[in-house]
Amino acid sequence: MRKPNDWDSVQAYGSYKPLEPGGYICRIVKVEETKSKKGRDMLAIFLDIAEGPEADYYAISYKNDTRNPKKWGCMVYQLIEDQDGNTNKGFKTFIDAVEKSNSGFDEAQLWSEAFCAYLKGKLVGGVFGREEYIDSQGKKRFSTKCMQFRDVETIRKGVEAPEDKLLADPVSQNGWNSDFQPSTDDNDLLF
Repeated sequence: MRKPNDWDSVQAYGSYKPLEPGGYICRIVKVEETKSKKGRDMLAIFLDIAEGPEADYYAISYKNDTRNPKKWGCMVYQLIEDQDGNTNKGFKTFIDAVEKSNSGFDEAQLWSEAFCAYLKGKLVGGVFGREEYIDSQGKKRFSTKCMQFRDVETIRKGVEAPEDKLLADPVSQNGWNSDFQPSTDDNDLLF
């Protein structure tokens, strides 16, 4: 028998260990400016765990990912402005948490062409929680996601994990199960 090309790097079923909910000190791996489905400005913030026993959790998962194309496991979408064109509170919370977590932070660098590059490598606190979803076989599962940003010192002092975010009950008013699809509306991007 011929040995498959990726034999040494593929994880066996059951060897994947999901990240536990709670507070983590994260490193910003990459930031991209993008648009929501409704055309609103937002950021895609790629994170990895920077310290502790779970350090490099997402980098290791990415390395072991056999999908084509590979997908980074921790990305937070954050709207920049609210519907009235004012600062989105989640965006302000993110920037404040990054500023408090990194000595020598220069806010002037944010409002330049170097915005995304300036944030790369910075630390930020992330509060991770579980979110329910429907997998490709129609079964309910949980994924662990960064749900809130905090400064690193707050994470070090300890934070509680948020309650599980469950899917809405897919039963319609008639009492039968409709073809339920989780919302991907811009409002779901706010935290």
